[in-house]
Amino acid sequence: MTAEIIRGILIPFLGTSLGAACVFFMKNEFHISVRRALIGFAAGVMTAASVWSLLIPSMEQSADMGKAAWVPAAAGFMLGIAFLLILDNIIPHLHINAEQAEGPHSKLKKTTMLVLAVTLHNIPEGMAVGVVYAGMAAGNGTISAAGALALSLGIAIQNFPEGAIISLPLKSEGMSKGKACFYGILSGAVEPVGAVITILAAGLIVPVLPYLLSFAAGAMIYVVVEELIPEMSEEPHSNIGTIFFAVGFVIMMILDVALG
Repeated sequence: MTAEIIRGILIPFLGTSLGAACVFFMKNEFHISVRRALIGFAAGVMTAASVWSLLIPSMEQSADMGKAAWVPAAAGFMLGIAFLLILDNIIPHLHINAEQAEGPHSKLKKTTMLVLAVTLHNIPEGMAVGVVYAGMAAGNGTISAAGALALSLGIAIQNFPEGAIISLPLKSEGMSKGKACFYGILSGAVEPVGAVITILAAGLIVPVLPYLLSFAAGAMIYVVVEELIPEMSEEPHSNIGTIFFAVGFVIMMILDVALG
C-alpha cells in the first residue's frame, strides 16, 4: 500500500481518537440536544457517503452491463444489510442510554458492551474507506484520489463527536479518564483494520469492486436506520437531530462532489 492510501485509511481513526481525548477536557456528558445534533450529523454524513461515494460509483463501474447495471449495487447493498444484521444478533452490545443489551445473553460488563456497540458502528465505515481506496489503487476512473480523500475526511469529521460520545459515558460509568479515552480510541481501531482487509480483498478480486462498494453502503445504511435515527428521535420530541442530519448530508455531498 502506498503512503497516500495509508494516510487515507488512518484519517477517520484520527478523528475518533481526537474525539475520545475530549474526556480529558470535559467534565460532563453532552446535553441531550447536543448529542442528538451530533448523532443526526453522523447519520447525514453516512447516508450521503453511501449514495455519492459508494452506490453511484458502483453503478458507474457496472455501466457495461447496460440496463442490468443496477444488479451489483442492489445485490451488494442487500448483502451489506444482511451482514450487519447478523453481527447485530451474534455480538452482545449495549447502545448508549439503552436499558437493555442487544444480541445474545452475556455476562460482559456494561462498559465492554458499550464499546462493542460503537465498534459495530465503525466496521462499515472502515469498509467504506477501504473499498474506495481499493478502487483508486486499481486505477478505476470513477474513483479519484480526491474523491477517496473526501470520504475519509467526511467520516473523520463525524467520528470526532462519536469518539467523545463513547468516552464520556465510559467515564461516567466509573472508568478513569485515561482508560475511557483508551477504550474510545480502541472502538475506532476497527476502522483501519476493516479498511486494510477490504483493500486486500478487492485487490485479489478486482471484478467484485462494484459489489464491495454497495456492500459497504448497505452496512452503513443499516447502522443509520437501526441505531442513529432512533437515537436522534427518542423522547422528548425535538427536531434538532433532523436539522443536523440535513447539515451532515449536505456537507458530505459537497465534499464528495467538490473534491471527487
